[in-house]
Amino acid sequence: MREIRFQNGAPMALEMHKARIVQKLHLLSAEDRLKAMGEAGFNTFLLRSGDVFLDMLTDSGSNAMSDDQLAAMMHADDAYAGSESFFRLETKIREIFGHRFFLPAHQGRACENILMKTYVCEDSVVPMNFHFTTTKAHITLNGGRVEELVCEEGLRVVSEAPFKGNFDLERLERLIQTVGKEHIPFIRVEAGTNLIGGQPISLTNMIGLRSIADRYGLKLLLDASLLQDNLYFIKKRESAYASLSIRELTLKIASLFELIYFSARKVGFARGGGIICRDKTDFDRMKDFVPLYEGFMTYGGMSVREIEAIAVGLEETMDEEVINQGPVFIQYMVDELVRRGIPVVTPAGGLGCHLDARAFLAHVPQTQYPAGALASALYIVSGIRGMERGTLSEQRDPDGSEHLASMELVRLALPRRVFTKSQIDYAVDRIDWLFRHRDMIGGLRFVEEPATLRFFLGRLDSVEAWPQTLSDRFRRDFAE
Repeated sequence: MREIRFQNGAPMALEMHKARIVQKLHLLSAEDRLKAMGEAGFNTFLLRSGDVFLDMLTDSGSNAMSDDQLAAMMHADDAYAGSESFFRLETKIREIFGHRFFLPAHQGRACENILMKTYVCEDSVVPMNFHFTTTKAHITLNGGRVEELVCEEGLRVVSEAPFKGNFDLERLERLIQTVGKEHIPFIRVEAGTNLIGGQPISLTNMIGLRSIADRYGLKLLLDASLLQDNLYFIKKRESAYASLSIRELTLKIASLFELIYFSARKVGFARGGGIICRDKTDFDRMKDFVPLYEGFMTYGGMSVREIEAIAVGLEETMDEEVINQGPVFIQYMVDELVRRGIPVVTPAGGLGCHLDARAFLAHVPQTQYPAGALASALYIVSGIRGMERGTLSEQRDPDGSEHLASMELVRLALPRRVFTKSQIDYAVDRIDWLFRHRDMIGGLRFVEEPATLRFFLGRLDSVEAWPQTLSDRFRRDFAE
């Protein structure tokens, strides 16, 4: 995106790309949407893609590729071992991140599996600014536990703090002194923090983390899956680093971490991932897991065509006019919803726009999954698929009770280079209608509840018959 001005001096964000391939969308009737939602067990993950109009479930693997990426895929080397495609990606990663060693994996959670099996054991404690669902699950399965140390502002839905993903450095030091550094395999940093609204962490805060890690002899691990948004926010919101290029910022950030992993389904506009190591010792500790779980060392469970696309996509990520498109669209959507009095996470972060389901559905108790109910209701009235990021995405406590989430959010992801402004305006309009009829929305209850990562495959039903009532009212208002 590039900011220019209209004749009257008002700012205008202008896309610096054009659409050359299009894909037809389908908008089902409200009656058919209600039926589809029921068949999906009121879980937006279980909807069929063909029943979705605007898919805002995630930005993972759903970003639009560039012409250069598609062209690069035609040059892929299909060799099982020693593929030249891998070496091209490895060279690009060394150039951008400055670390020598790279382990390929098919996506971010595969990286987490390898990392946690290597470093986490019984009684391990992993400090992090905020957890991600699969990260926490891998740590728990290997006998460890997570300590969330995000700053106080991070858990305030409405705020003007520019870096709500920052660590509380004082709490981190107290934790290290309390549990002992020998029980901490690494400090995990998520840039930016997915589950609290795509909120970024500042470079200043990361430098402070490096100082603490050095003082206690600890490793720093970076989840760089959302790094491209975080880079944009550092350049725009952290004046001390405004003069640095995106490439310079990336190298500076990477220099602070011994270990970096990423899902290229987010950063890089493709599908894959990997672990980047500063030191050969860490590389050697993990490398045997790649052929065991992923594939050979020069493809790691990825298609070589995707490997070529990642190499190009990472280079495109160094272009500010490429990586700013997502945050600019998200800012527009957040501003439009705020103007209508609709509760959302502020300031606008990366990844997507986040509705505050706790405020939106104040009458629905957290034990009835208000964020899941809101995501279901939004699909019924619009055909838009969002993602629940609240109590439904948590795991139950050992005694079987609900672990109530710090926030109840519905994430409306805006995959990069995919949606148009008119589609965002449509989403805003339907959310506005839903907010004005929010008292019609009730809660959900589980009818099939998996023990792990239940939000992926769990099936629910409505508490009372509110979905039908909501659909009927919508059809009357819009003459469907």
